[in-house]
Amino acid sequence: MTDTLKNQKKIVVQKFGGTSVKNPERIKSVATRAIEELKRNPKLVIVVSAMGDTTDKLVELSKELSTSPNPREYDALISTGENISAALLAMCLIDMGVDAISLTGLQAGIKTEGPNSRSKIIDVDTTRILEELNAGKVVIVTGFQGFNTNYDTTTIGRGGSDTSAVVLAAALGSPECDIFTDVDGVYTTDPRRVKDARKLKTVSYEEMLELASLGAQVLHPRAVECAKENNIIIHVRSSYSNEDGTRVKELNKMEVNKPVTGVTVNEKESIISVLDIPDEPGFAGKLFTRLAEHKISVDMIIQNVEKELTNNISFSVLEDDLEDAKAITETFAKESKSGQVLITNAIAKISAVGVGMISKPGIAAKMFSALGEANINIKRITTSEIKISCAIDRSDAQKALEVLHSAFDLANA
Repeated sequence: MTDTLKNQKKIVVQKFGGTSVKNPERIKSVATRAIEELKRNPKLVIVVSAMGDTTDKLVELSKELSTSPNPREYDALISTGENISAALLAMCLIDMGVDAISLTGLQAGIKTEGPNSRSKIIDVDTTRILEELNAGKVVIVTGFQGFNTNYDTTTIGRGGSDTSAVVLAAALGSPECDIFTDVDGVYTTDPRRVKDARKLKTVSYEEMLELASLGAQVLHPRAVECAKENNIIIHVRSSYSNEDGTRVKELNKMEVNKPVTGVTVNEKESIISVLDIPDEPGFAGKLFTRLAEHKISVDMIIQNVEKELTNNISFSVLEDDLEDAKAITETFAKESKSGQVLITNAIAKISAVGVGMISKPGIAAKMFSALGEANINIKRITTSEIKISCAIDRSDAQKALEVLHSAFDLANA
């Protein structure tokens, strides 16, 4: 931590998602909440997402004009939603008698590297933010965006405003980052899908990272990674109330009560299969390296021998990455003289997550038995120390979620 930050009073960093700033009434509500926070802490940084479904509309607009938008111009377009939210909130606060200023990713010093729309924040120059805070202003920063070495606007992936907020909290020396959203915390599963889902008071970084990666849409995985790396507590809260939400932090053994903390389902995955691969060492490594170079994550990898001199390999990817992953895989298959590349779309990934799994055997057996008794066929399995995931038919997703939530007694978490 720099001497400049050591001499600062506590800086509060809060992030408000798209539903929290979706219309003028909600923006006024955020401004009112900011004024209340200023009574407790005079230094406040607010990170905002685009209003409501603004980003989705901008993406659709780009598709109407281009089948393959130029990456630089695509980022220049879809980043504008956050600019609107930040400027409107600043205007609102100023009209309410509070000095405020909106800063873009460039103005806030958020440096990135990597491809457009999937850039990664590598550093933050906090000079401008600290100057504005010391001048007595509320600083409102656009989430989701930064700038590259050419000073072009870049974006860090959908849901990236969470990451922007946590990165800023780390850069400004804040011990906690408030993430305000349309839910009042992290639940044992999606409360909109399972009526007896329970809110959790605390969740470990490891559990939240798995839940976020596996389909829980409360937090972005990179935000959780950054919080863990910098020991920042993430407080997930409702923008509609003042109640405590869920704190994501490092847990001690006494705070772990059950082997399974939550279950989640991701219905936005697809399987890519490559047939008749030459039975030669290194094929999988070369293919997955090429996918990784394009920032495409893969999961649920299965390889099997079909004929004497050939193999088949299949793996799952997020649907957002499917077109790019398919094109890369088809090119690689052609170069390596492999067979067909097949796509399977109608799958879902159901997962059970919990740090308590490490010390309690039998969780996999219980999960597989519960799904089997419900006549839900398991197509493939992947595991880690604190996670078990199964690929199933997408049509079984809701039933599987309810079955596992009941099987692990999560209503009484």
